[in-house]
Amino acid sequence: MILVDKALERRAQEGRPIRIGLVGAGFMARGIVLQVALSVPGMRVAAIANRTLETAARAYREADIAGVRTVDSVAALEQCVAAGTPAITDDPLLLCRAEGIDAIVEVTGTIERAAAVALEAIRHGKHVILMNAEVDGTIGPILKTYADRAGVVLTSADGDQPGVMMNLYRFVKGIGVRPVLCGNIKGLHDPYRNPTTQAGFAKQWGQNPAMVTSFADGTKISFENAIVANGTGMRVARRGMHGPTVPAGTPIQQAVELYPLEDLLEGPGIVDYVVGAMPGPGVYVLGTHDHPQQRHYLDLYKLGKGPLYCFYTPYHLCHFEAPNTVARAVLFGDAALAPLAGPLVEVVATAKTALEAGAVLDGLGEYMTYGLAENADTARRQNLLPIGLAEGCRLKRAVARDEVLSFDDVELPPGRLCDQLWREQIERFFPQYAHHQESRTS
Repeated sequence: MILVDKALERRAQEGRPIRIGLVGAGFMARGIVLQVALSVPGMRVAAIANRTLETAARAYREADIAGVRTVDSVAALEQCVAAGTPAITDDPLLLCRAEGIDAIVEVTGTIERAAAVALEAIRHGKHVILMNAEVDGTIGPILKTYADRAGVVLTSADGDQPGVMMNLYRFVKGIGVRPVLCGNIKGLHDPYRNPTTQAGFAKQWGQNPAMVTSFADGTKISFENAIVANGTGMRVARRGMHGPTVPAGTPIQQAVELYPLEDLLEGPGIVDYVVGAMPGPGVYVLGTHDHPQQRHYLDLYKLGKGPLYCFYTPYHLCHFEAPNTVARAVLFGDAALAPLAGPLVEVVATAKTALEAGAVLDGLGEYMTYGLAENADTARRQNLLPIGLAEGCRLKRAVARDEVLSFDDVELPPGRLCDQLWREQIERFFPQYAHHQESRTS
């Protein structure tokens, strides 16, 4: 964002840095700390919350930040923030409640814990930046409702593919081209991958095997595209999206040939992906224009004769770009990506292998389920189980491989906040299914 750099420079000159509370200290979170410390004037990571304190301390240590203090109360944390002393804690809610912290950046990839953090931050008037498509794609619309009421920004992060897609979407729309597809470029898609098959890759890059699996098995891209759909008004053309595979190195400009034209031009447009195209991993937007003279200009500028034009960003730089989202939220009240209203696309739980009655479902990117993107009206009509709520559910019956699960198939764990927020989301945005849903999520 061109405005952001100058605005941050002013904050640095005034001695008023934006103060971040970072929840999570994994691979991506540590990159954020390093990026802010090295390259973002006018911003600092005031505190880090993580279940393991040593990992939180490691994040500061890797960024050559010394003098870190461990805190266990809001008062102690507020003293650190006021003094400019970096703080760590194992209680993320302290960051949400402490005066002086401007924004919470949530980077855990969890659902239940992230929901609690987001809700508490909103209640205390803090902007919330989610590097967590999983919670956004499950209960983002109701969290956005709470944020709007509190007058704060809830947003996904730039740098992650959904934020990059939304930046490109806004650019394309801003020059008068109508976006008809927002897409993600993948190098691999295999719904049966698991943490064992992905262990080597995860070790090579210092990442979590379950997180890496969610990239490979399609769950992550389903969540990413779902939140783009929720932020643009788009849909999926079919359950699981088209997801064509092309020979490795195929230029993304040829993507205009990969999708049925009627899926793009009729209706609000779609979210989708392609496997094997270049540049990868990048994002692309297909757009169209009705004016003949403007089509002539687009042809002159080497975008072709239409009716579809391909725009793309050849990279997404995750933690390098994430601080821009914080600045946009705090300084300009602008969300990189947030739901327009209710959910338009959901991610539904699908059996990765044959499952027995009585089995308790494991988490995202594990051994038992993968996620498929489905239009929300269809998902609610069929009472399908969001994969974001699946962990800990007990199966009432045996399920075949590749079978999509419904709420009728499972018993939910008691007392979860994510289920409460899900019910509120249904009552607000799908009231016609509220009673039907309540009987299965109580």
